[in-house]
Amino acid sequence: MTHTEDEVAGLLLAAGGGRRLGGRPKALLTHRGRPLVEHAVEVLRTAGCARVHVVLGAAADTVRERARLDGCVLVDGCVLVDNPRWELGMGSSLRAGLGSLAGTGARAALVSLVDQPGIGAEAVARVLAAYEDESSLVAAAYGGVRGHPVLFGAAHWAGIASSATGDRGARAYLKAHDDSVRLAECGDVASPYDIDTPEDLAHLE
Repeated sequence: MTHTEDEVAGLLLAAGGGRRLGGRPKALLTHRGRPLVEHAVEVLRTAGCARVHVVLGAAADTVRERARLDGCVLVDGCVLVDNPRWELGMGSSLRAGLGSLAGTGARAALVSLVDQPGIGAEAVARVLAAYEDESSLVAAAYGGVRGHPVLFGAAHWAGIASSATGDRGARAYLKAHDDSVRLAECGDVASPYDIDTPEDLAHLE
């Protein structure tokens, strides 16, 4: 395990209920023959995150039953986190995820979203490579426009948690600290589309 792998935890936000998808939990949407949540966990691990925390919400029990998350159950350092307040939006999942990392020894969290399968391990690895210390703020960029995944050094967790409301996540915090955010251009290796509407399902394979 490298220095970076030991200090940066992957944090996968997978609690969404797919309201605009007719209430189909995003974690269970099928991509390449398996649930999206499995694919997303593998991306984080392949990119170099030895520890992965997965925040579940909508149909959490069903996700646990259907998704092969053995890697999160049997491999040391991987944790499933329940967010009973997932309906309040992504901000609540981000707070739950960051809270679950307290006391783990992680010095940064690399946050990815379960509904962005066009962002693979190569893009995540670029963001991970930009990590320096607990003060790091790194975001993937697509044509110079900030997107996901994002890396938050532990020095920022309290501030992010206090400002994360609704579906904004860390947007307000990042905007307020724009001068400190290091961008890792990923537009040549990833596509940052979201799976939000029935039309978006065409992106799944």
